[in-house]
Amino acid sequence: MSIAVELRHISKRFPGVIANKDVSMSVKSGTVHALVGENGAGKSTVMKILYGMQRPDSGEILVNGQPVHFKNPNDAINASIGMVHQHFMLADNFTVLENIILGSEPKRGITIDFAAARAKVVEMAAQYGLDIDPDVLVEELGVGQRQRVEILKVLFRGARILIFDEPTAVLVPQEVDDLFKALEGLRAQGMAIIFISHKLDEVLRVADDVTVIRQGSTVAEVRSKDVSARQLAELMVGSELPKPSTLGRTRREQITLALKAVSIPGSKGGRDLISNISFNLHAGEVIGIAGVEGNGQAELVEVIMGLRDHSGSVEFNGSAIDGLSVSGRHHLGIGLIPEDRQRQGLMMNSPLWENRILGHQYGKPVMRGFVIDKKSTIESTRNIMAEFDVRAPGPEVAAAALSGGNQQKFIVGREMSKAPSLLVASHPTRGVDVGAQGAIWELLRKAREAGMAVVLISADLEELIGMSDRLLVMLRGSITAEFDPAKTTPEQLGSAMTGAA
Repeated sequence: MSIAVELRHISKRFPGVIANKDVSMSVKSGTVHALVGENGAGKSTVMKILYGMQRPDSGEILVNGQPVHFKNPNDAINASIGMVHQHFMLADNFTVLENIILGSEPKRGITIDFAAARAKVVEMAAQYGLDIDPDVLVEELGVGQRQRVEILKVLFRGARILIFDEPTAVLVPQEVDDLFKALEGLRAQGMAIIFISHKLDEVLRVADDVTVIRQGSTVAEVRSKDVSARQLAELMVGSELPKPSTLGRTRREQITLALKAVSIPGSKGGRDLISNISFNLHAGEVIGIAGVEGNGQAELVEVIMGLRDHSGSVEFNGSAIDGLSVSGRHHLGIGLIPEDRQRQGLMMNSPLWENRILGHQYGKPVMRGFVIDKKSTIESTRNIMAEFDVRAPGPEVAAAALSGGNQQKFIVGREMSKAPSLLVASHPTRGVDVGAQGAIWELLRKAREAGMAVVLISADLEELIGMSDRLLVMLRGSITAEFDPAKTTPEQLGSAMTGAA
């Protein structure tokens, strides 16, 4: 098989940080090539260089054997390279078709040839098993469907080298299977696929070859059939894979959170966004919420955090909090790890010490009277970075300069620093490496043992089963099933999530 793309000795420095140091990898046509490494190892930077979003300080890129020099993503697209980002680049108020052709609109005279575009999109969707309605608004799609739109968007532009950045991070098992079928179809067409993932079992399942980078450098390039997940983990972080588990029962009598017949009406008389949700959560207990994205989990979080009007009642430690503000709930001892760290948890262009303040803008160490105590806040930020292994030069660095996993660890550290009585954890380990994943699980375990109650929402079914004391399934806005994690398999849970059980 021919070499579709080759990186030779790529290096890239940022102020105070060496992101890449002598990274090399070769990707063959007609193969899936996985790129793995812990958070901050330099995976995203080297892929941004390949996609023209960054320029290397040294090294060489070859596409189909020819040296290339990309000044921007358009140059990469013109070289038949496409990238499906972890955080989708879609316009919610546009249709599927409009998103796919945006920036590459076929013309008929001076007008857009929508008929030709539609025919091409429908043909590609059928060819690669990416079934999607071209006329539906993107805002109405679930995460798995949005990903299909992203894939079709890069294919529409003629990509033959495809970069997938954490493509399964938000997918349930059935959607992962669908994605892998699509990847198989792309591979069969002779395309070269670069697959970035922290899920090593998936890497071994889908990839032909694997490149491992650590601390910015290539440390190994292996055939997936020749290694185990444990061996890959050792190459990445020097230790075996952690496992999610709660290690015994710590539930107490006290009810920390009680939802009583909570509902949110749909728009224009449609189906309720959430309907008649009731459950009790005790101190020292983790309740897992399973469901395909878009079945009411996000709205449930918004109700608990005071972001949504609703009927029914929410009680915290025995008192109704329905009229309490978000900041008031934080002050009472309710913490939140948001679903989308970049849109909901961070000010990306602000330094970490300013991000430390978010949701904690009252009392010490952030405030001194009515004034922000910058010195104390910076020191507190340093403590969070040290305790939670947030890898960055210092508190003055912008959040955008951190890798996704380090951003996540910072948010977890910020919320845990207040020792909340209740933590709403929405996808707490999404997009983090095996080392950081294990660290977050250990933090949740210790907090649970100390009496913290946790609402855990995750697309990782192994995480839900391993970390939860009880499991509830949400489907079309309602709780439709309850499982004992000790007696449940991911397949059973996945079936219940899709209504097949």
